[in-house]
Amino acid sequence: METLTPRQIVAELDKYIIGQHRAKKMVAIALRNRWRRRQVPEELRDEIAPKNIIMIGPTGVGKTEIARRLAKLAQSPFLKVEASKFTEVGYVGRDVESMIRDLVEIGIGMVREDEYETLRPKAEELAEERLLDILLPVRAPRRVRRPMPATPQADSGDDMEVAQRTREKFKKMLRSGRLADREVEIETQISAIPVVEVFSPAGMEEMDINLKDMFSNIFPGKTKRRKVKVPEALQILVQEELSRLIDTDKVTKTARERVEQTGIVFIDELDKIAGSRSMISGPDVSREGVQRDLLPIIEGSTVNTKHGVIRTDHILFIAAGAFHVSKPSDLIPEIQGRFPLRAELSALTRDDFVRILTEPKNALVTQYEELMKTEGVTLELEQGAILEIAALAEEVNERAENIGARRLHTIMEKLLEEISFEAPDMRGVTVRITPQMVRERLQDIVKSEDLSRYIL
Repeated sequence: METLTPRQIVAELDKYIIGQHRAKKMVAIALRNRWRRRQVPEELRDEIAPKNIIMIGPTGVGKTEIARRLAKLAQSPFLKVEASKFTEVGYVGRDVESMIRDLVEIGIGMVREDEYETLRPKAEELAEERLLDILLPVRAPRRVRRPMPATPQADSGDDMEVAQRTREKFKKMLRSGRLADREVEIETQISAIPVVEVFSPAGMEEMDINLKDMFSNIFPGKTKRRKVKVPEALQILVQEELSRLIDTDKVTKTARERVEQTGIVFIDELDKIAGSRSMISGPDVSREGVQRDLLPIIEGSTVNTKHGVIRTDHILFIAAGAFHVSKPSDLIPEIQGRFPLRAELSALTRDDFVRILTEPKNALVTQYEELMKTEGVTLELEQGAILEIAALAEEVNERAENIGARRLHTIMEKLLEEISFEAPDMRGVTVRITPQMVRERLQDIVKSEDLSRYIL
């Protein structure tokens, strides 16, 4: 992140997300501010809090994708949760602190993978030596009645030299893949923990983890001998060596620091817990309670996890919601104050749909072309056909529910349904999609409001 300026961050996001420049600009500044905070004097560093963001806009316009790509770009621990999945303390369901526990697990996984990459060369070397020991076991000398050699030391030295040359020869064969078909017998670790299903209520995931840890301490690991091919044996031995080499305490400490300093939590569907103050019937009674439980975590508090205490003061929270029924002002004032930045994402137009189909690295047209290539079918979409698809997506979104870019997926699937079905029998065929073909296959559905509501 030291090398990425806000302008460069926006340019990276532009490769995958069309439009929504204001939201991209806002998250790019938030990300750069995290790097800036680490450069200021230490006595001031803890005083600079992240500026949390609310993204407001209809579904399918890129809210989730912006947050996901941002976290990937920053190499930060990232967790996406739905606000509607949580319940107020006292109700059956998941408590809001579980999101921090999940974020810590993600952070530990990321740090462990980094450590594995660093330690892998050494682990591969050790695993290779273990495998050579299995392929060339040291045999005890046979007891043969014969006179002692005149120079026993020289004789044993010759044997060692022959054994070393044989080992080097096998090492070259192993690295060149000439031993890939050979089977070897190795000892592998197996879990001795009995299979016990713990039926705990939702929100008690921590109890399941603690019980498993307790059983793992009571029941020591066992080994089992099995025959496998040489490549598989090498992979198993590499994993065992990595487990031995890795420093678990160091991984946990680094992960906690990374979560506290660079963690990002994306809270989707925030509007689902922002009910009107007059809505107090049914399940809506716990909505305000969830907001109150979220408040200390977003503001900055400590959360107990199995890996230690986590401070949430510098975790960046990005919330998103369509706010069709409710409004951001329906959130309790304290929550509104904890999200000082608001980015309104605009609905997608026909021009946006055309760009989404063709411009991003993972463009929808490119995806379908590559999928058909696997069957030996060349798929070509004319520019006019792409314009027609974009126009139909805009029309259906206006007449039915506006689901943004997700409408393109339904239209493309319906358009290419027959081709996808027949593709295995069309190897070597080039299929050109014309505007006329798009109209013929989809116009009847679009005209019928009832059909388009259910099919598109």
